[in-house]
Amino acid sequence: MYLLALLALLAPALAVDRTSNPDLVSRLKTAATVLDRLALLSDTDFLFDFEAQSYATYSPGGVVNANAATFPAVVGTGMTVALLHLGPCSILPAHLHPRATNMVVSVQGQVHTWMVQENGARTVETDLTPGKLTIFPQGSVHMMQNVGCDKALLVSSLNSEDAGTHNVANALFGFQAGMLDAVFGYSGFNGSGMRIPAVGTGAGYGSMECLARCGLTPGYKLDEDK
Repeated sequence: MYLLALLALLAPALAVDRTSNPDLVSRLKTAATVLDRLALLSDTDFLFDFEAQSYATYSPGGVVNANAATFPAVVGTGMTVALLHLGPCSILPAHLHPRATNMVVSVQGQVHTWMVQENGARTVETDLTPGKLTIFPQGSVHMMQNVGCDKALLVSSLNSEDAGTHNVANALFGFQAGMLDAVFGYSGFNGSGMRIPAVGTGAGYGSMECLARCGLTPGYKLDEDK
Protein backbone atom coordinates (compact mmCIF):
# COMPACT_ATOMS: atom_id res chain seq x y z
CA MET A 1 0.00 0.00 0.00
CA TYR A 2 2.86 2.40 0.82
CA LEU A 3 4.35 1.80 -2.63
CA LEU A 4 0.98 2.39 -4.30
CA ALA A 5 0.55 5.63 -2.37
CA LEU A 6 3.87 6.88 -3.68
CA LEU A 7 2.95 5.89 -7.22
CA ALA A 8 -0.28 7.80 -6.89
CA LEU A 9 1.66 11.02 -6.43
CA LEU A 10 2.72 10.75 -10.09
CA ALA A 11 6.06 12.49 -9.69
CA PRO A 12 7.86 13.91 -12.71
CA ALA A 13 9.47 11.61 -15.24
CA LEU A 14 13.21 11.25 -15.01
CA ALA A 15 14.96 14.00 -16.91
CA VAL A 16 15.57 13.53 -20.63
CA ASP A 17 19.14 14.37 -21.58
CA ARG A 18 19.70 16.39 -24.74
CA THR A 19 22.88 15.68 -26.68
CA SER A 20 25.25 18.55 -25.92
CA ASN A 21 27.49 18.16 -28.99
CA PRO A 22 25.93 15.90 -31.66
CA ASP A 23 28.72 16.51 -34.17
CA LEU A 24 31.44 15.47 -31.70
CA VAL A 25 29.48 12.39 -30.62
CA SER A 26 29.08 11.37 -34.27
CA ARG A 27 32.79 11.78 -34.99
CA LEU A 28 33.75 9.84 -31.85
CA LYS A 29 31.51 6.95 -32.89
CA THR A 30 33.15 6.69 -36.29
CA ALA A 31 36.76 7.20 -35.17
CA ALA A 32 38.83 4.20 -36.28
CA THR A 33 41.34 4.13 -33.41
CA VAL A 34 41.81 5.29 -29.85
CA LEU A 35 44.37 7.80 -31.11
CA ASP A 36 41.81 9.19 -33.56
CA ARG A 37 39.33 9.54 -30.70
CA LEU A 38 41.89 11.23 -28.49
CA ALA A 39 42.64 13.78 -31.20
CA LEU A 40 38.99 14.84 -31.15
CA LEU A 41 38.97 15.55 -27.41
CA SER A 42 40.67 18.28 -25.40
CA ASP A 43 41.84 17.78 -21.83
CA THR A 44 38.78 19.65 -20.53
CA ASP A 45 36.52 17.20 -22.40
CA PHE A 46 37.65 14.55 -19.89
CA LEU A 47 36.20 16.49 -16.95
CA PHE A 48 32.50 16.54 -15.98
CA ASP A 49 31.22 18.79 -13.20
CA PHE A 50 28.06 17.27 -11.70
CA GLU A 51 27.33 20.22 -9.43
CA ALA A 52 27.49 22.71 -12.31
CA GLN A 53 24.53 21.09 -14.07
CA SER A 54 21.03 22.56 -13.91
CA TYR A 55 19.52 19.38 -12.42
CA ALA A 56 21.84 19.52 -9.38
CA THR A 57 19.09 20.61 -6.98
CA TYR A 58 17.55 19.38 -3.74
CA SER A 59 14.17 21.10 -4.25
CA PRO A 60 12.86 18.48 -4.61
CA GLY A 61 15.87 16.78 -6.16
CA GLY A 62 17.55 16.01 -9.45
CA VAL A 63 19.33 13.37 -11.52
CA VAL A 64 22.55 14.47 -13.24
CA ASN A 65 23.80 11.97 -15.82
CA ALA A 66 27.30 11.76 -17.25
CA ASN A 67 26.50 9.79 -20.39
CA ALA A 68 27.01 9.93 -24.15
CA ALA A 69 24.61 12.86 -24.46
CA THR A 70 26.06 15.05 -21.72
CA PHE A 71 29.69 13.86 -21.55
CA PRO A 72 30.94 12.79 -25.01
CA ALA A 73 34.19 11.38 -23.61
CA VAL A 74 32.24 8.30 -22.48
CA VAL A 75 31.18 7.41 -26.04
CA GLY A 76 32.32 3.85 -26.69
CA THR A 77 32.94 3.00 -23.02
CA GLY A 78 29.52 1.48 -22.27
CA MET A 79 29.20 3.45 -19.03
CA THR A 80 27.00 6.08 -17.40
CA VAL A 81 27.54 7.59 -13.96
CA ALA A 82 24.83 9.70 -12.36
CA LEU A 83 24.64 11.80 -9.21
CA LEU A 84 21.25 11.58 -7.51
CA HIS A 85 20.23 14.55 -5.36
CA LEU A 86 17.18 13.98 -3.14
CA GLY A 87 15.76 16.65 -0.87
CA PRO A 88 13.92 15.71 2.35
CA CYS A 89 11.25 13.06 1.61
CA SER A 90 11.82 13.34 -2.15
CA ILE A 91 11.40 10.41 -4.52
CA LEU A 92 12.62 9.06 -7.81
CA PRO A 93 9.35 7.74 -9.31
CA ALA A 94 8.90 4.18 -10.51
CA HIS A 95 10.93 3.66 -13.67
CA LEU A 96 13.11 1.18 -15.54
CA HIS A 97 16.23 1.30 -17.69
CA PRO A 98 15.67 -0.66 -20.92
CA ARG A 99 19.34 -0.96 -21.83
CA ALA A 100 21.27 -1.19 -18.57
CA THR A 101 21.66 -2.69 -15.13
CA ASN A 102 21.80 -0.01 -12.45
CA MET A 103 23.92 -0.04 -9.27
CA VAL A 104 23.34 2.70 -6.67
CA VAL A 105 25.49 3.54 -3.64
CA SER A 106 24.54 5.96 -0.87
CA VAL A 107 26.88 8.81 0.01
CA GLN A 108 24.65 10.81 2.34
CA GLY A 109 21.25 10.32 3.97
CA GLN A 110 18.84 7.39 4.30
CA VAL A 111 16.98 6.16 1.24
CA HIS A 112 14.43 3.35 0.94
CA THR A 113 14.22 1.50 -2.39
CA TRP A 114 11.68 -0.79 -4.06
CA MET A 115 12.26 -3.07 -7.04
CA VAL A 116 10.11 -5.56 -9.02
CA GLN A 117 11.87 -7.58 -11.73
CA GLU A 118 8.91 -9.14 -13.58
CA ASN A 119 5.40 -10.55 -13.23
CA GLY A 120 5.26 -12.96 -10.28
CA ALA A 121 8.40 -11.56 -8.65
CA ARG A 122 8.22 -10.21 -5.12
CA THR A 123 8.94 -6.58 -4.33
CA VAL A 124 12.53 -6.27 -3.10
CA GLU A 125 13.05 -3.46 -0.58
CA THR A 126 16.34 -2.10 0.76
CA ASP A 127 17.51 0.69 3.05
CA LEU A 128 20.51 2.58 1.71
CA THR A 129 22.71 4.41 4.19
CA PRO A 130 26.19 5.81 3.45
CA GLY A 131 28.52 3.14 2.08
CA LYS A 132 25.75 0.68 1.14
CA LEU A 133 24.92 -0.36 -2.41
CA THR A 134 21.99 -2.00 -4.16
CA ILE A 135 21.44 -3.31 -7.70
CA PHE A 136 18.50 -2.95 -10.08
CA PRO A 137 18.86 -5.52 -12.91
CA GLN A 138 18.23 -4.37 -16.47
CA GLY A 139 14.52 -3.81 -17.16
CA SER A 140 13.45 -4.02 -13.51
CA VAL A 141 10.95 -1.44 -12.26
CA HIS A 142 12.37 0.46 -9.30
CA MET A 143 11.88 3.61 -7.26
CA MET A 144 13.31 5.22 -4.13
CA GLN A 145 12.52 7.78 -1.46
CA ASN A 146 14.67 9.81 0.88
CA VAL A 147 12.96 8.85 4.14
CA GLY A 148 14.88 11.42 6.20
CA CYS A 149 14.38 15.12 6.87
CA ASP A 150 17.84 16.02 5.54
CA LYS A 151 19.32 15.85 2.05
CA ALA A 152 20.39 12.54 0.50
CA LEU A 153 23.09 12.02 -2.13
CA LEU A 154 23.70 8.83 -4.13
CA VAL A 155 25.97 7.72 -6.96
CA SER A 156 24.42 5.62 -9.73
CA SER A 157 26.33 3.51 -12.24
CA LEU A 158 24.86 1.94 -15.39
CA ASN A 159 26.53 -0.38 -17.90
CA SER A 160 25.48 1.60 -20.96
CA GLU A 161 26.34 5.07 -22.20
CA ASP A 162 22.70 5.29 -23.38
CA ALA A 163 20.81 3.43 -20.64
CA GLY A 164 17.44 5.06 -21.28
CA THR A 165 14.78 5.74 -18.66
CA HIS A 166 11.11 4.75 -18.91
CA ASN A 167 8.73 6.03 -16.24
CA VAL A 168 5.85 3.71 -15.38
CA ALA A 169 3.18 6.31 -14.56
CA ASN A 170 3.92 8.46 -17.58
CA ALA A 171 3.79 5.44 -19.88
CA LEU A 172 0.58 4.05 -18.40
CA PHE A 173 -1.36 7.30 -18.57
CA GLY A 174 -0.29 7.80 -22.16
CA PHE A 175 -2.82 5.16 -23.23
CA GLN A 176 -6.47 5.75 -24.12
CA ALA A 177 -8.99 6.19 -21.30
CA GLY A 178 -10.85 3.01 -22.27
CA MET A 179 -7.67 1.00 -21.99
CA LEU A 180 -6.98 2.45 -18.54
CA ASP A 181 -10.47 1.45 -17.42
CA ALA A 182 -9.75 -2.13 -18.53
CA VAL A 183 -6.38 -2.14 -16.76
CA PHE A 184 -8.07 -1.02 -13.53
CA GLY A 185 -10.72 -3.77 -13.70
CA TYR A 186 -13.55 -1.76 -15.29
CA SER A 187 -13.84 0.34 -12.16
CA GLY A 188 -14.78 3.46 -14.09
CA PHE A 189 -11.29 4.88 -13.63
CA ASN A 190 -10.00 6.60 -16.75
CA GLY A 191 -7.34 8.92 -15.40
CA SER A 192 -9.38 12.02 -16.09
CA GLY A 193 -8.39 14.92 -13.89
CA MET A 194 -5.01 13.33 -13.11
CA ARG A 195 -1.98 15.40 -14.00
CA ILE A 196 1.25 13.83 -15.21
CA PRO A 197 3.89 16.55 -14.78
CA ALA A 198 6.20 17.39 -17.63
CA VAL A 199 9.71 15.96 -17.61
CA GLY A 200 11.65 17.86 -14.96
CA THR A 201 14.82 17.47 -12.95
CA GLY A 202 14.15 13.80 -12.33
CA ALA A 203 12.80 13.81 -8.76
CA GLY A 204 9.52 14.67 -7.11
CA TYR A 205 8.09 15.46 -3.70
CA GLY A 206 7.40 12.27 -1.74
CA SER A 207 4.75 10.84 0.56
CA MET A 208 2.58 13.11 2.68
CA GLU A 209 3.48 11.01 5.74
CA CYS A 210 7.16 11.85 5.40
CA LEU A 211 6.55 15.49 4.54
CA ALA A 212 4.30 15.96 7.57
CA ARG A 213 6.86 14.25 9.81
CA CYS A 214 9.52 16.66 8.58
CA GLY A 215 7.29 19.73 8.83
CA LEU A 216 7.27 20.24 5.05
CA THR A 217 4.69 20.57 2.28
CA PRO A 218 4.89 19.70 -1.43
CA GLY A 219 6.60 22.51 -3.29
CA TYR A 220 9.10 23.37 -0.54
CA LYS A 221 12.32 25.12 -1.51
CA LEU A 222 15.55 24.63 0.41
CA ASP A 223 17.55 27.81 1.07
CA GLU A 224 20.37 26.91 -1.35
CA ASP A 225 17.85 26.38 -4.18
CA LYS A 226 15.86 29.61 -3.72
